[in-house]
Amino acid sequence: MKYKVYKKDEEWRKILSPEQFKVTRQKGTEPAFTGRYHDCKDKGVYQCVCCGAELFSSDTKFDSGTGWPSFHSSMKSENVAEQEDISFFMKRTEVHCSQCGAHLGHVFPDGPQPTGLRYCINSASLKLEKK
Repeated sequence: MKYKVYKKDEEWRKILSPEQFKVTRQKGTEPAFTGRYHDCKDKGVYQCVCCGAELFSSDTKFDSGTGWPSFHSSMKSENVAEQEDISFFMKRTEVHCSQCGAHLGHVFPDGPQPTGLRYCINSASLKLEKK
């Protein structure tokens, strides 16, 4: 897939922490309840830590009890892409930044209304622009 923002791994390593690189560029997952945003109540826009694309609004964030930031919808659907993930012997839907390809987390059909979705996102893939 071709992205608007492209960098080689060595370039990403220069601007991302080791954990951010592992999560966003290597499809890693941070341990539950350890990310800086899992219980954050600040208002603002959650952006992609790699390219700054606007992904989620704090207005759609909810406490899912899973230990990761959860949102019932994306802020700009054109900035969040989905693809099937069959790793670890299960079938899930991965979400990634459509601007740079950063792995964000997964989306599940067990969220609250109005969408019924739960975007379960790694804090390491986000930066909060407070409002």
